[in-house]
Amino acid sequence: MKLSIQDTFNKELPADPELSNTRRQVHNACYSFVTPRVPSAPKIIHYSKEMLKAIGLTETDAASKEFTQVFSGAEVLEHTEPFAMCYAGHQFGGWSGQLGDGRAINLFEVIHENKRWALQLKGAGATPYSRRGDGFAVLRSSIREHLCSEAMYHLGVPTTRSLSLALTGDKVLRDVLYDGNPAYENGAVVCRVAPSFIRFGNFQVFAARQDYKTLKELTDYTLTHFFPHIKERNKEAYLQFYKEVTQRTLEMVIHWQRLGFVHGVMNTDNMSILGLTIDYGPYGWLEGYEHGWTPNTTDAQGKRYRFGNQPKIALWNLLQLGNALYPLIEEVSGLEAVLKFYQEEYPKKRLEMFRQKLGLQQELEGDKQLSNELERILHLAETDMTIFFRNLGNITLADDVNAAFDKIKFAFYNFDNISDAVKLEWNNWLQVYLDRLRKEGSENSDLHRKERMNKVNPKYVLRNYMAQLAIDEADAGDYSLINELYTLLKKPYDEQAEYEKWFAKRPEWARHKVGCSMLSCSS
Repeated sequence: MKLSIQDTFNKELPADPELSNTRRQVHNACYSFVTPRVPSAPKIIHYSKEMLKAIGLTETDAASKEFTQVFSGAEVLEHTEPFAMCYAGHQFGGWSGQLGDGRAINLFEVIHENKRWALQLKGAGATPYSRRGDGFAVLRSSIREHLCSEAMYHLGVPTTRSLSLALTGDKVLRDVLYDGNPAYENGAVVCRVAPSFIRFGNFQVFAARQDYKTLKELTDYTLTHFFPHIKERNKEAYLQFYKEVTQRTLEMVIHWQRLGFVHGVMNTDNMSILGLTIDYGPYGWLEGYEHGWTPNTTDAQGKRYRFGNQPKIALWNLLQLGNALYPLIEEVSGLEAVLKFYQEEYPKKRLEMFRQKLGLQQELEGDKQLSNELERILHLAETDMTIFFRNLGNITLADDVNAAFDKIKFAFYNFDNISDAVKLEWNNWLQVYLDRLRKEGSENSDLHRKERMNKVNPKYVLRNYMAQLAIDEADAGDYSLINELYTLLKKPYDEQAEYEKWFAKRPEWARHKVGCSMLSCSS
């Protein structure tokens, strides 16, 4: 197994001089050296062929003992120095101080085909930042992260990736619902891959401690390796960096809103400086379209991270990043201008996204009202977001309101109980929509419109009940469903007739089942 390893983070930035793996506050350092915990019986149960190729490995490599040992944490590759990052953050709106990689251990960086990849094990044991945690992860959360990170990539969403999923052979004690009933679960390790795992919180920790020297070192490092077109190292350059991070974050959140994805834990330490979706914990996909839905039991009361609030939270998090970068910029007006840019661009991007989902090419004055009215009536009866938008593409210009309604009614969860008043609301909207489609012109034919809509409205997403079925089977020793879902989600916009059974609303048995509706941060 040969990898072109070219580490930078743990070579160019200051290290924690203390080498003991004890929980502590780490100052004036970007990371601490850590050795993964050796698992008792490591076993790779799934891997990504794409990511193997991306880092320069083959399937023969993946079948080797060395691959299993390295990517389960059993062995440290020669001439590498694993480490855990130091960062801080705001969690659920409150300042939490130092956080850091509590159960993530960065292995090394690989250069292949002129791309840099950082590889990181999640669940490989405690670090100085683990606080009261053990640093391990369980199979259920590891399956969810492995599948979803790859699914998001194929949906076109900026995201971290997953190379492999391994069982450790060890049991891990977890209280799934935080209700005082802990139980032992199968331990697992995911190898996460990204150009970098630097977060907003990496900058916040140094700003909060007034360690401006390390703050500048980290920022300059980030520009050198991930924003190389920003050549200077001055206030204007740092402000340009901030604006580009803002742009990337905005694009990421627009994708989330397009797909009905709810991250669940948008803390500042879970925000990637590269605008990647990072840290797949209690995430979820909208089943019934609902702005107020969150998958996170910890957030069930305040619903800070609910679907409809994600754009505002991203802006709030960007404000905190701006505060962290202020010592390098020392100009409030420039930072405020970037935040204003976000506020002005979001509604434009959102409307553009809705036009694409609705199959509209022209920009007409009533489009905002059309999309707002659609969102309003989507809340009147439980309506599956994915199925609704996918089937909306089947409407043709020859349809009347009744024919159009017949093509979307499969998306309703309890169609027989929908009131006449709600049906009338739908008929009124569909009539406006049909009239709007007819204004598009002859170049927007039914076939071409459907093709365009099907490229932004997926047929398949990783619904929580699907992931839970794979988890249940994997806990029983059957990993075939993991591979089936992985294969399905590589082509989420294609019809895939052999997988038609997954184009379905959430089953009623899954409505309140643990893991299928709400999830906790426990993993």
